[in-house]
Amino acid sequence: MSDTVANAQASIPLSQVERVIDTFVAPSKTFHDILRSASWWLPWLLGVLVTLGFSAAIQQRIGWDKTYSNILQHSSETQQERMAQLPADQQARQKAIATSFTKYIVWASPLLGLLFAAIAAGVLLVTLNFGLGGHATFGQMFAVWMYATLPWLIQGILGIIVLFAGLDADAFNLKNPVGTNLGYYLPADGPQWLIAFGTSIDVLSIWVLVLLIIGCAVVARTKLAATATAVVGWWVLITLAKVGIAAIS
Repeated sequence: MSDTVANAQASIPLSQVERVIDTFVAPSKTFHDILRSASWWLPWLLGVLVTLGFSAAIQQRIGWDKTYSNILQHSSETQQERMAQLPADQQARQKAIATSFTKYIVWASPLLGLLFAAIAAGVLLVTLNFGLGGHATFGQMFAVWMYATLPWLIQGILGIIVLFAGLDADAFNLKNPVGTNLGYYLPADGPQWLIAFGTSIDVLSIWVLVLLIIGCAVVARTKLAATATAVVGWWVLITLAKVGIAAIS
């Protein structure tokens, strides 16, 4: 995109609501507006609302004890065997601790999301500024992350819908609640590395990747092809790490 067009887009201020809408229909407008203002409060607030709704749906329709039991059922055979080998009282204690941990992690995920966003923004900032000669600031990169990851909220919304639509409690897997990825359709007793790989092939995550590429290229003023290589490269490394950890476990 030429500097003239970019400056024209950046000269028209967008409201936070317009930014959110444009992220889905005209993402370059949102990311050019971040050059004017790196505000990101609305995407985070939407994340809080979706998380609260999803957490409430789990608590009401599934229950946290059942949620953790399902997580254990979908875990590796090694983890299940370790739990089964414990005496009954230790099993109960471990399950109670793990259930509470699961509940609090889900409720606190908006705050944890800020920490993850800061780490991701920092990694992308270093990659683009020092690796590709970009000119982004941390605040701009943080805002890009917050807006580019908005499609992930769709997973939470779909999760709320299926839970209140009467999803069988035995079929609910908190780690993969809706079928937007290939891993969702693989048998739970299949190879864990294959499930981890299939989970990474996710429609919403691919959408997020595309938005990150556009947003990073805009705020860092780097070439789109080079930015895509950098962003996708990080996704490949993270995917390989997930698959490797699953294979080892």
